[in-house]
Amino acid sequence: MATPHEPKQDRSRATRQRLLEATIDCLAELGWAAATVAVVAERAGVSRGAAQHHFPTREDLITAALEYMFDTRTAQAKQEAALLDATTVGVARTHAVVRGLVESYTSPLFKAALQVWTYAAADPVLRERIVPLEARFGRVSHRRAVEALGVDDRDPVAHHLVQATMDLARGLGLANVLTDDSARRKDIIQQWAATLHAALYPEG
Repeated sequence: MATPHEPKQDRSRATRQRLLEATIDCLAELGWAAATVAVVAERAGVSRGAAQHHFPTREDLITAALEYMFDTRTAQAKQEAALLDATTVGVARTHAVVRGLVESYTSPLFKAALQVWTYAAADPVLRERIVPLEARFGRVSHRRAVEALGVDDRDPVAHHLVQATMDLARGLGLANVLTDDSARRKDIIQQWAATLHAALYPEG
């Protein structure tokens, strides 16, 4: 927690981050209806007035939280890619990439985002804000998968296989929302990774 000796700008930044993290936690654990500004502010340990100073409306708060989720996930993807060093090759590398993609859709970040997507589907104002963010997230996620797999995205076959992998990961994430689907998911990841590797690298 910020101390009185910290610069005002740093305290403001820390408060903003606590609000964004609290928003994600509330969405993932409590759902859309319960993730109000008041509840988020209480969880973040700030006053409602302070929360509204940073985010005047609930839509502002939710949109900023999604952007924060996007940035967090992007940073995580970079770290995961860095761990895939030159010794991780062949089908083992493909399996690691697929597993990482699927795990990103079974995390609290995805559960929080799913709450927003569901509500935005029936709210034109929120949807107008969310659709561009999700499109950007999709493009960046696709590019990172292409880079991790080491394929040429200009090849239509490779492009569609990577997109199919993204769609599979999202579907497995949805299947995991209500029940623990980890055992079946592990088998599917292994089978799809082998299939994907054979299709992307037919010569070995």
